[in-house]
Amino acid sequence: MSDRIPLSQDAYDRIKAEHQQLTTEWRLDIARKIEAARELGDLSENGDYHAAKEEQGKVEGRIAHLANLLEKGEIVEQGGSDEVRPGVVVGIRYEGDDEVERYLLGSIEERVEGTEVMSPGSALGQALIGQKVGESVEYETPTGAKLTVEIVSVD
Repeated sequence: MSDRIPLSQDAYDRIKAEHQQLTTEWRLDIARKIEAARELGDLSENGDYHAAKEEQGKVEGRIAHLANLLEKGEIVEQGGSDEVRPGVVVGIRYEGDDEVERYLLGSIEERVEGTEVMSPGSALGQALIGQKVGESVEYETPTGAKLTVEIVSVD
């Protein structure tokens, strides 16, 4: 599997907008907070300063994550096919089970309420890619167990 990250156009646009907001407006705001906290005096016991620096560290991590997604993101087409590919929601049924489980095959940034996310790079994700509704695929779990699933839907 390549190191590309499949994203819908909507997810890519949301990520780009968040990245832009954090690297411009937020960085100015946090710099002001840190400067205001420094003016309060002794930094070793300055709760405002430490809170602002902690917030800065967390959000800089988010900025780096978003930058990676934008760099490695690949916009994928959605809909119009019964073939499993990154960016679709796939319904699967494990052999011997009646319950259908639905997964979005893609990045966590694509998550939709009520639908779990499955990485296209996972063992099951790799086995499903290119398959069609009605087909069954076998895959090996990280523990070495072999499981079979039937593809019941692709949305």
